[in-house]
Amino acid sequence: MRGDMVQRGQQVTRRARMWMSPGLGVKRWLLLFVVCTLVGAVGVLHFTWTGPLHFVATRWILWVNHLVSPEVMPLYTGGMALMVLSLLGALWSIMMLSRSVLRGTGTAPEQAVDLMYQRRHLARGPRIVAVGGGTGLSNLLSGLRVHTGNTTAIVAVSDDGGSSGRLRASLDMIAPGDLTDCYAALSDSPVMARLLLHRFERGDGIQGHTFGNLLLATLSEEEGGLSEAMLDIHEVLRIRGRVYPATTQPATLVARLNDGRTLRGESRFAAEMGEAQIQHVQLDPPALPALPEVLHAIREADQIVLGPGSLYTSIIPALLVPEIARELRASPAPLIYVASLMTEPGETDGLSLEDHVQAITRHLGRLPDCVLVNSAVPPRDVVARYAEGGAHLLNLTGATRELRGRAVVLPLLQPGQARHDPAALAQALLHAAPRRDQG
Repeated sequence: MRGDMVQRGQQVTRRARMWMSPGLGVKRWLLLFVVCTLVGAVGVLHFTWTGPLHFVATRWILWVNHLVSPEVMPLYTGGMALMVLSLLGALWSIMMLSRSVLRGTGTAPEQAVDLMYQRRHLARGPRIVAVGGGTGLSNLLSGLRVHTGNTTAIVAVSDDGGSSGRLRASLDMIAPGDLTDCYAALSDSPVMARLLLHRFERGDGIQGHTFGNLLLATLSEEEGGLSEAMLDIHEVLRIRGRVYPATTQPATLVARLNDGRTLRGESRFAAEMGEAQIQHVQLDPPALPALPEVLHAIREADQIVLGPGSLYTSIIPALLVPEIARELRASPAPLIYVASLMTEPGETDGLSLEDHVQAITRHLGRLPDCVLVNSAVPPRDVVARYAEGGAHLLNLTGATRELRGRAVVLPLLQPGQARHDPAALAQALLHAAPRRDQG
């Protein structure tokens, strides 16, 4: 029992220190409250002593004097004791009022200081714009959310396969799948994050769809489009940061291959490319609008991250929106490309890391300032399994001196897997980013 009391005392002490921590916005108002209380006490004393209640003030003073023995301590200590007790009582009443208000809003009073500290800390985090799609982007966001609340994800929405493709065809909307993954990664509600990713395994019409995709489709229908529903989405899902589509209009990704063929729709790439390689991709229609919030986020960014994700179907499609490309080229923020761990069969077969960087530069019109490359090697059985499917590790083998000069090589793998570790990737981005030269 004594141990429980000690632990509880430590928790109270920790919370008290957190309340007094810099940047929480509490100390200034607490000081103002104390000053106003003291000034108010002086005002009451002056009014009663100089006004018609002079006799009342005299009786108060005499009553307090009776409580203090002049032989033991000065008479003024009685007034000081009353002043301290009244101030503590006022503070206690405010604390209890705050607890009642917090309970009324569904917030546990014991967690209030933790939530405030966390949000204030995250609000001072770097403004990071992450561009891409697929599981790579959502994986990155899950790592960044621990360090900053100022993350903006710009998500490619040209997917035309699976649940997203079916909703696109039925409702003439943008592909919601990658948006759903990003919302789940940044949601402050673990329950909501889990629900968003729930995929229906049965049911006519909904089999294969995720709850998140259906939710976005519903909000899009209700509001007349996802651009109008963005504020509602961020509020309902309790997003730590912002997630926006690269464009709010449906578009088809078109690839031109080195054998002269043209493929429409990214779902056809892996199935029909054969031995050919992609030379160029574009969106149809090409003149697609971007949300004003997206352009503002790029202008205000401290850092812009491309990837990780599929080169031609996740990263580059977001760069093909004209207004986004223009803002990215003009931004003074460092542009960081998170290199894929492996080539992707049916999309980047035979491409080196240098080829990936050149493809981004060719489509965007700006060379990444930094290329973040993984140095850890996955287990042999994992590498062998990927090799059977035609995927191979990407590294700096054969890279030019210029690329090596821009590369930051760090161990970024999740143990025993061939995927980026969210925590390691977030730390690398926060510490390894160079400053882009001005002018």
